Amino acid sequence: MPPAHPFDDDKLREECGVFGVVGVKDAANFVALGLHALQHRGQEAGGIVSHDPEQGFNNARRFGYVRDNFTSQNIMQTLPGPIAIGHVRYSTAGSKGQTAIRDVQPFFGEFSMGGAAIAHNGNITNAVSLRKELIERGSIFQSSSDSECIIHLMARSLQRNIPERMEDALRRVEGAFSVVAMTRTKLIGVRDPMGVRPLVLGKIGEGWCLSSETCALDIIGAEFIREIDPGEMVVITAAGIESQRPFRPQPSKFCIFEHVYFSRPDSILGGRSVYETRESIGRELAKEAPVDADIVCPVPDSGTPAAIGYSLESGIPYAMGIIRNQYMGRTFIEPTEQIRNMGVRLKLNVNRALIEGKRVILVDDSVVRGTTSRKIKEMILDAGAKEVHFRIASPPTAWPCFYGVDTPEREKLLAATMSEEEMVRHLAVDSLKFISLDGLYRAVGEAQGRDAACPQYCDACFSGQYPVEPSDMIEQGFKVKPAAE
Repeated sequence: MPPAHPFDDDKLREECGVFGVVGVKDAANFVALGLHALQHRGQEAGGIVSHDPEQGFNNARRFGYVRDNFTSQNIMQTLPGPIAIGHVRYSTAGSKGQTAIRDVQPFFGEFSMGGAAIAHNGNITNAVSLRKELIERGSIFQSSSDSECIIHLMARSLQRNIPERMEDALRRVEGAFSVVAMTRTKLIGVRDPMGVRPLVLGKIGEGWCLSSETCALDIIGAEFIREIDPGEMVVITAAGIESQRPFRPQPSKFCIFEHVYFSRPDSILGGRSVYETRESIGRELAKEAPVDADIVCPVPDSGTPAAIGYSLESGIPYAMGIIRNQYMGRTFIEPTEQIRNMGVRLKLNVNRALIEGKRVILVDDSVVRGTTSRKIKEMILDAGAKEVHFRIASPPTAWPCFYGVDTPEREKLLAATMSEEEMVRHLAVDSLKFISLDGLYRAVGEAQGRDAACPQYCDACFSGQYPVEPSDMIEQGFKVKPAAE
């Protein structure tokens, strides 16, 4: 399992990525490649389930990176068959920091009409109450994951086949879910009615695939067909694709942070290039928060497209003032206290020749706790910068996410406890500006900005307006933002 690094705690993390293939020889090999492309969505663990008409269902679940676990012939030979699904994980629910192999997806269940496996991206906001109800009715859980509730709900359903049981189960679920599932012959994809998390459909030869992002289709040479619509279920067999809409229609609330940070820049979201959207965010940020400076530097790698956009709009030269060490990975030395105190220097190094004597604009995707921002500022000043100005390509992150993103408790979010002026003093920078929520909406293609009465995206981490009430968290004492605020 990759070690946790001290600077990683200052980034929001997506929970996971899902991928599935049907109708090709050795489907698990394609799934492994797809999961490798989705590794940014989860580095904690990964798993693959396949089905072969002669050998039945097989699975492999491992901690760590896909490249370290699913490239061995010894493992891949145990996953034969023309259909397979997979999952890469970073936990947001369950025993974070104490993950057991039983928590690694996909989950498998044997039903009266045959076996089924599911992989889930998102978070079930009523999982605690569902789990309690299911246990009281006799269910025996094998993991601490909220996703396992879906399997148990399916087991208790009286519907006649797996897709219908999945519909029945998901109607009980609150929160966000993009699910890829499989039976012996069917590949199934479902998005929640608001479409909070992404899911796309691709074509590979005579087969089909489902993926969290389009970049994973590219790696296997698949053609991007379309996004799965919010509230849609697709069932793919040898006979073709059947599309159903089993849920009550709701306004779309796609996670706007997918555009800012989570998705890979070479993916397509809502018909828009993620890279181009992030460049537009940088341009909008330059219009809203100009500053007199000598160079614009990204905080790599997620701040790069926005920094390029800021430079293009402002006319201030772009420079790679910070270089990222590409080889920080699983095999790095065990971080002793001495190493841990080096902080971001393990991963980032300042290009002194470009920085010395300059007024520097640093463009980053977000500020969460602020710990990394402070360390980067110190590195820039140590390299001889005259001034340091932070420009952030998202609004202040002031509220936790309950829909599949690992977010600190609200009191640990810098923007929840400090004003912008207080953050400037806390970080000890010359200036700090965030893009406005309206500016972010304009950058993602909403020309009029954010509709306060009915926002087009889920932006709860910025606004505190939760499209689905986080019922479990409210029962535990979390206070949602008053409607009048």
